[in-house]
Amino acid sequence: MADKNYSAHQQKIIKRFYENRDSIALQRAQELVTELYLTEGKKREKVWVTLAKNLELAGVPVDHIAHLREQDNPELVANLLAQMV
Repeated sequence: MADKNYSAHQQKIIKRFYENRDSIALQRAQELVTELYLTEGKKREKVWVTLAKNLELAGVPVDHIAHLREQDNPELVANLLAQMV
């Protein structure tokens, strides 16, 4: 982070982003659950890929994510996220 190409202000922004990365991922996962309810087909698969990445960043174990993805039930994901908040 001590890269001289970034101003002090930019370095602070980058630092805060990485400090809050799990909360950002959790919020994004909540938004993606809404999309999951509304999508079908190939779009739904893309949403699942993005959702899985965000769940992993939020601290959900990979095996639990795989189980949720197998079930393909947005309600289960929504319940998990409600417990995490």
